[in-house]
Amino acid sequence: MSTVQNVAPIASSADESRVPSKALEFLAFTLGEEEYGIDIQKVQELRGYEAVTRIANAPEFIKGVVNLRGIIVPIIDMRIKFNLGTPSYDQFTVVIILNIGGRVMGMVVDSVSDVITLTDEQIRPAPDMGSEFDVDYMTGLGVVEERMLILTDIDRLMSSTEIGLIDRLAA
Repeated sequence: MSTVQNVAPIASSADESRVPSKALEFLAFTLGEEEYGIDIQKVQELRGYEAVTRIANAPEFIKGVVNLRGIIVPIIDMRIKFNLGTPSYDQFTVVIILNIGGRVMGMVVDSVSDVITLTDEQIRPAPDMGSEFDVDYMTGLGVVEERMLILTDIDRLMSSTEIGLIDRLAA
């Protein structure tokens, strides 16, 4: 009987210590009909969509720049970037202000829903098939009950050569 008592707490401790250390938090947002997630640690703040100052000859997905408390912040419309139809801006449209490698930038999304905590068991590998979203920027799929989030490597996406134009435009 003492063996059972000793085994149960050890198994319980191992389970408890494993789950919290592997849990990650993601900010869930929508683009079109799909729900995406980005590492919450990259998010600086959320803002409503406001008019931007256009930059001449910028790619269409770079909406322009805004002055955020003295910092010029490039704004990227993710719906345009991923060719998900014509964007519409309403009371649900959100600009997610990101801080990536010391650079502040914003991305326009259709809406933000919540912060979701996922364990390793809830994260599936990115599929090998083609999709509207460039799978190079996917870290996997987060599954929570009936929800599925496309988990995005926002560092890799925002530092890609195509979006890397931001450094020149904002300077």
